This record gives sequence, C-alpha cells and structure tokens, in this order.
Amino acid sequence: MEKNEVTLSFDGERMRALTIYLKMENTTVQEKMDEAMRQLYEKSVPEPVREYLDIISAPAARPKRPPRPSQPKAAAPKPAATIEEVHHEQ
Repeated sequence: MEKNEVTLSFDGERMRALTIYLKMENTTVQEKMDEAMRQLYEKSVPEPVREYLDIISAPAARPKRPPRPSQPKAAAPKPAATIEEVHHEQ
C-alpha cells in the first residue's frame, strides 16, 4: 500500500528536548508518531473497513512450486581396496 507523508509544525526547542528525552527511553519521535497514527486510525476507522483494507493491501500469495521429480541418486563409487585386502588376497 502506498505511504503518504504527514507534515507537522512544532517549536524547534521543544522538538530538540523531546528528541533528547525520547532517546533516553530508547525510542524516537518517528516511532511515537507512527504509534499515535496507528491508534488514531484504529479509533477512527471502523473495524470492517480496516479489515477490508488489510485484505486488499495484502500481497498476493505466491503459488507453491510443484515438487521436483525425484531422480535416483548416482551410486557412490566403490572404495578402492585397502593394502590389507590386497596383501591378504595374495
């Protein structure tokens, strides 16, 4: 689904302070705004509409590939005779 950009105006000094204190909480303004937008969306848009939008925005399921035909594995080469076997045969 296409993403749209939202632009907000906020006092510069307050933004710097907010950024500093959110960093101390291991988060960012972007993460907090994403969460706030998600909450606003869930509160404002009826559930059936959200479900419909989820369905139409889900990527189409890729069809499964048919299984490969099994081919017999080549027989492992017979190991060469050991020195003991050769000596024993003589």
